[in-house]
Amino acid sequence: MDRGVAAEAEQLTLEVSRVERGHAAAEQTPRQLPTMGLFSGVGGIELGLSRAGHPSLGLCEVDGTARAVLAHRFPDLPLHGDVAELRALPADTELLAGGFPCQDLSQAGRTAGLAGAKSGLISEVFRLVEDQRVPWLLLENVPFMLQLSKGRALDVIVTKLESLGYKWAYRVVDSRAFGLPQRRRRVLIVASLEEEPRTVLFPDDAGPATPNETADTAYGFYWTEGTRGLGWAVDAVPTLKGGSSVGVPSPPAIWMPDGRIVTPHICDAERLQGFKANWTIAAERVAAPRHRWKLVGNAVSVRVAKWVGKCLSKPRDFETHEVRRVVEGKSWPTNAWSEGGERWTAEMSEWPKRFRRPSLTEFLRHEPKPLSERATRGFLRRAENSSLRFVEGFLPAVRRHLDSVSTAT
Repeated sequence: MDRGVAAEAEQLTLEVSRVERGHAAAEQTPRQLPTMGLFSGVGGIELGLSRAGHPSLGLCEVDGTARAVLAHRFPDLPLHGDVAELRALPADTELLAGGFPCQDLSQAGRTAGLAGAKSGLISEVFRLVEDQRVPWLLLENVPFMLQLSKGRALDVIVTKLESLGYKWAYRVVDSRAFGLPQRRRRVLIVASLEEEPRTVLFPDDAGPATPNETADTAYGFYWTEGTRGLGWAVDAVPTLKGGSSVGVPSPPAIWMPDGRIVTPHICDAERLQGFKANWTIAAERVAAPRHRWKLVGNAVSVRVAKWVGKCLSKPRDFETHEVRRVVEGKSWPTNAWSEGGERWTAEMSEWPKRFRRPSLTEFLRHEPKPLSERATRGFLRRAENSSLRFVEGFLPAVRRHLDSVSTAT
């Protein structure tokens, strides 16, 4: 072997086996970071952060139905509209937080990346921060951004953060880790001017939980799919989606243990995001009830935001294992940070915590609706013509459900 290649291989081995420890600054009491929310949606980030002790200074949301919810749930907070028209942040802002639009970064969306009109609004975050360097940033988005165009969008974001003087770290986390039976993976980016963001995102690691399938297990799936995939989830629903751009909802379906094929009630969808039931009811003052599904699907999980908020309140020491360089020009890993002019990743799960999670059937409190004949027939046709493999008994159950709803109509 060439001597240079051998040396490089040896260095890589050292990097992969390296264990890194980081220490947080000593804090006597949990701190509170006055927070300005951008792309607030229905307030998932703001609600979670406030539950962790961080006071909200204001909200910013352009969508009229979401604004109706925010005005109802946060009546005492300033509510701004288009982020492009927001001239400055409140002077005492210490944390700027937002789940910026994912439509151009989602696998189910337009995949235009940051060049898209929606997800490109991240530039407004940078505009505001250029004028006022707030100590902390918290951004949230879909994990498909890590692989879309070989992770170009994330590279643009973290490169810009570095140019603004921010240290950054990100981690993909799954909502199931926080006791919610929804498989919802999201990228959380934390950046700081002075402190180490890994002391926020990295101390907790519970390791992934193995699904326990029994005769009483319910399965979530998307009836809108069936050709290339299902969004299949064991004892959980797949990621709640915003639905179509014209407000047509696409709630997931659930194959219940008793054989029924149903869709969850909107109130249970809200609860699956960590809100209380009827959190979005105020949207019906300005739009049809179906629009609530879009609001819920686009929301940030309240429990995830609360966890990050608690970690921001009191950063802790961390330890990372199997540290290695991020390979440039390839999809990004599920966690990374920048140090010494290099990007690094480590062995880490997507489950920071492992709260007790009720079974999906135990979690549902509101009467679900049977999947309609039209939806069932379309799904079954796609599924039977596909090359997908299905859990034993699933397609027969779908056929029986079709017979049942066809007879009922």
